[in-house]
Amino acid sequence: MSESVLIYNALCLPAPDIEALIQGRTIAAIPRKLINSGQKFALYPANASINTLPPKRHYRPNFLSIAQQVINNLGSETVLIKAWARCELCQMLNASEALEAFSGLSIWTTEALQQILLQRRYIFLAHLRVYLLPQPLEVPVYTQERHFVPLPQQLTVSQANPVLCDRIFAIRKHQLETHQPPPHPELEDLQSAIASLAITNPAAKQLDQDIKAFLGWTTEKLIQQPNPDLAWINNIAALGDRSIEQDEGKSNYQAGTDFENIVRKSLEFLGFTVDYFHRGGAGGVDVFCSQPYPLVGECKAGKKIPNTTAVQLLNLGTLRLQSQELFQQAAKLIIGSGEPTTQLKDAATIQGMSIINPETLQSLVKLQHNYRGSVDLFKLKEYLKPGYCDDEVDKYIQQVYKEIQLRSHLVQLVKKHQENTGDKNVEVATLFGAYGYSNPPQNLSREEMHEILIELSSPLTGCVGRIKGEDWRRDRFYFLRDL
Repeated sequence: MSESVLIYNALCLPAPDIEALIQGRTIAAIPRKLINSGQKFALYPANASINTLPPKRHYRPNFLSIAQQVINNLGSETVLIKAWARCELCQMLNASEALEAFSGLSIWTTEALQQILLQRRYIFLAHLRVYLLPQPLEVPVYTQERHFVPLPQQLTVSQANPVLCDRIFAIRKHQLETHQPPPHPELEDLQSAIASLAITNPAAKQLDQDIKAFLGWTTEKLIQQPNPDLAWINNIAALGDRSIEQDEGKSNYQAGTDFENIVRKSLEFLGFTVDYFHRGGAGGVDVFCSQPYPLVGECKAGKKIPNTTAVQLLNLGTLRLQSQELFQQAAKLIIGSGEPTTQLKDAATIQGMSIINPETLQSLVKLQHNYRGSVDLFKLKEYLKPGYCDDEVDKYIQQVYKEIQLRSHLVQLVKKHQENTGDKNVEVATLFGAYGYSNPPQNLSREEMHEILIELSSPLTGCVGRIKGEDWRRDRFYFLRDL
């Protein structure tokens, strides 16, 4: 259980500065006076007019829009206290040449820091460990500039909800103390650019949270809300396995069209480029994909696939694609319910056609939805064997899940090693030794482990960070976020 702490007063800071602390963008604050290490207090969002420069000159561009929004939302009679903090370190800065480096690690411009230094002779720089309150506390606005203000009543708080976990806070504190430049300034700019979109756009909100986690601004996991736009994924199998009894008032033609449409949508979701010029209907192929390789498909909604389906796909494909060579090169896919007859299996095998059930297509789409970019269409093509290949495609799906499980295991290995030892980063050799005792999902060589860690440290994955060594054996890795 977290230890209870009594809080009697609140440190006054400009409201945008407190928002940056709550968001995990910074652990630094600039109080008016020196604060004792270990001192605990609430964070009071004062009017930003206490800053000596207008917001555009006071805050860095990648924080300016958020600062302006906070300023616009300030009330005139009351303010909300949302967090409390413990001072881990407070030091004085008076070397103007260090301000530019410090600015890059903070939310303030170099000009703003120089202005503060001119007015106060010293910049008091406090390293704050910030914790969120269970419920915001509404307090009156103090019109006079204050260093600390008293709370209406004492607060009993706990350390149950830190903005940053111990490990990430230690990394950020070390960066601040050593004036290490921000490792990914371009991602900070990207996060700033999408911040306003994240308010209303679920995809932008997910990307915003991913970037913040990658940058070490937050350890909070975004709770995945069901996306109504993706509810169709759960209907793929149902539309393929239809029956007249279930389709009240729906004609065979309409049921077939519904299934064709959801198959096209599914293939697009997997990454194919569907050519809508070759739409289904009488005399047309049901599906044709042009990229990343040609694929022609026939969709059959119902409880079983007619024996003539292979011949139908052969005739329509050859006729409508207007190129015998293109049809021969294309992957040929039949999607329908039930196990095909021996006659259909034989015909499909001879013609190089693959048969899968709607349930298998739905499993592929769910895999792609749960782990973005996980379906490699060229590798999938290797499992689209001639004949009935449901089991083969299922093997591919399970193989992808196995690869994801391995990568997740390695990310957790790095994370747990750092938590147990306090190391800021860890060498490949150490991880390889620990891997053998971690109940590994499969055997790996040291070279294979290193290759996967490199993949996990890429900007597009961003689960671990990498410090490059003299050779690959000296590379060091550190945890950033869960897979």
